[in-house]
Amino acid sequence: MSSHGSGPSSGTAPAQRLFAAVLPPAGAVAGLRAALAPLHALPGAGDLRWTRPDGWHYTLAFYGEVPEDVLPELYARLERAAHRTEPFPLRVHGAGHFGGRALWAGAAGGLDTLRLLAERADAAARRAGLPMEEHRRYAPHLTLARSRGEADLRPFTAALAGFKGERWEAGELSLVRSHLPVSGVPGERPRYETVRAWALGG
Repeated sequence: MSSHGSGPSSGTAPAQRLFAAVLPPAGAVAGLRAALAPLHALPGAGDLRWTRPDGWHYTLAFYGEVPEDVLPELYARLERAAHRTEPFPLRVHGAGHFGGRALWAGAAGGLDTLRLLAERADAAARRAGLPMEEHRRYAPHLTLARSRGEADLRPFTAALAGFKGERWEAGELSLVRSHLPVSGVPGERPRYETVRAWALGG
């Protein structure tokens, strides 16, 4: 994790592509990974770009490119949002798809608190001065695969529809940086780095 210094720096620091998220623990990741294994044998699975387990997350608010000088205020406001929100139960549950473009796993448990945390993560960015899109009702999802074009994702959704992952207590709000592929290597995936995390409930 890189530290943010207050002293002068050479040149202008590049903006960071950031989002707020709740990250599933290792046990939940392992359970979902096992449930997904049979899906890779379904027709059309090889045409999908599957996300990596080490990058699975429930996005709360997407911030886009955040300038370096906004970070201290964003950190402070996200810390406040985390401290105001109590830990809550959560588990990966079921599946769905966005048209023929993306396959995702859903969530169950303390969804009211999860939505509240998402609203607070969105508000934190607005108050820090970041331009945010119009706020929509939060729909928790964990992206599993994306299609290069329009694909029939219904067989994959049906295969995972009954999945109920292990229950855990969500106790942290994470700020994650995404590093988009730059090498041009076919099949390269984005890389995710947690830059800060705050305990819920203070």
